[in-house]
Amino acid sequence: MKIIAAALLYFAIVFTVGLMFGPIRVLWLEPKIGEVLAAVCEAPFLVVAMIFASRWIPSVVGMRRDLVSLGLMGLGALAVQQAADLAVGIYLRGITPAEQIAHFATGPGLIYAGLLVAFAAMPILLSRSTTPARVD
Repeated sequence: MKIIAAALLYFAIVFTVGLMFGPIRVLWLEPKIGEVLAAVCEAPFLVVAMIFASRWIPSVVGMRRDLVSLGLMGLGALAVQQAADLAVGIYLRGITPAEQIAHFATGPGLIYAGLLVAFAAMPILLSRSTTPARVD
């Protein structure tokens, strides 16, 4: 249950940051500087949210910080994120699943794909910096 709670909270924090910056990127930045540069401008904010959430959430939910638990947290959050992204694309933006997949072949889509990999991997990537060293 702690892993599920961690995955849902991780998703919620990072998705909320994406929902805050997404309209700014689409409505303000993209018309001024283009899709690729707008995605590049948004990416650091998402990475900071991932770093913050990856470090904070395991402590909040009392989750073990072993690689399996952290990996499941990242993969679970990614699964929920992809389901939410699919739903937002279909119901709010009117984009078919095929169009959403085709987006990954574009410049902004490649940046997004990299962010998705970072999102899933961040809990594990930060495990070394947040786990106390063992003294034998």
